[in-house]
Amino acid sequence: METGLKNRLYSLLERSGSKAIVQFESFFPGERFAGGKYHIGTHTITLYLEEIKGQCLQLFSSLDFFNEYIEIVFAHEIGHAEDKNLLWLADQLDLAETETERLGIALQIEENAWNFAESVIGSDSELFQVIKTHSLQPYRDQLLVGA
Repeated sequence: METGLKNRLYSLLERSGSKAIVQFESFFPGERFAGGKYHIGTHTITLYLEEIKGQCLQLFSSLDFFNEYIEIVFAHEIGHAEDKNLLWLADQLDLAETETERLGIALQIEENAWNFAESVIGSDSELFQVIKTHSLQPYRDQLLVGA
């Protein structure tokens, strides 16, 4: 990753007030198509650079917006790291008795992270709104199917 982009990401982290540890990897080690992951136990955000490139290509058919895209994904992961309700919500997720309840809690976790990211990135970013909407759509679709 180029130094300028890495500096922009660390500047975003500083601006957010987060003290999360940041790691960079190429690929997510699971089956999902994840650009980033927050680990609550170690307070660590990992960004998966090749996955983020793939997501950017999938959504925009080019890497023209890659730098902005990775910043938005990073802001979202910072949102998880700074969510004061995340531990409680994770517990509620474990206690959920129905799939609909579980999906609703998962959606709440994601919405909380996006709301924090929006406070850092700014709500006037059209690109942010497109990525946020695209990211939340599968959760909303699953809730509709499960309802």
